[in-house]
Amino acid sequence: MEWESFFQNYGITIHNKKQMQDAFTHASYANEQHTGNYERLEFLGDAVLELITSEYFYLNTDLPEGDMSKTRASFVCENALATYAKKIGLNKYIRVGEGQKNNVNDTIIADVFESVLGAIYLDCGFLVAKNYIDEIVLPYVLSGAHFLGDYKSTLQEMVQTDKQSLEYQLISEEGPAHDRTFKVQVVIDGIIYGSGVGKSKKEAEQNAAHDAIEKRAH
Repeated sequence: MEWESFFQNYGITIHNKKQMQDAFTHASYANEQHTGNYERLEFLGDAVLELITSEYFYLNTDLPEGDMSKTRASFVCENALATYAKKIGLNKYIRVGEGQKNNVNDTIIADVFESVLGAIYLDCGFLVAKNYIDEIVLPYVLSGAHFLGDYKSTLQEMVQTDKQSLEYQLISEEGPAHDRTFKVQVVIDGIIYGSGVGKSKKEAEQNAAHDAIEKRAH
């Protein structure tokens, strides 16, 4: 398997190769080739990631519950997960169908980051999964990186300055109940300025606002 050398970099030996192959497989590829896909593993990986990061902030900070939740959210949001995956080259191994090849977006990349973690946990146990996440994520935590900006508030301030109207429109909602993906577009004075996707409407709106801010800045 072409991804085996990737795990060797972390001292991880994958025994259940089919399971890990599924972790890299988008539903579009699975439908074409009649294989498994990453959706169930992503569900598990999401929970494992939440436990690992929750444990870290509990043991290493004296933050109250609400602040721990906000801090953790920044490091497990879609933007953060896609950033980790691209930094370590995980995205190179994702398998998608022919119609999806030009649209391997951050949502898919973030999903695979979680599904791979789920597969590591099942194959090698919690400690190996924790060490893997610590090596990848902790440098961002310790450097004070911030992935979850309040782009909606920033965009609202920009629009109010220009006395323009601002609206977020839900374009699509896809996936099973436990794993929804939302797509939102932001409309300013009747013109579409940006779009974004996320695991919740709020995250999709934040990503759409971020897209709009970048376009307005240019």
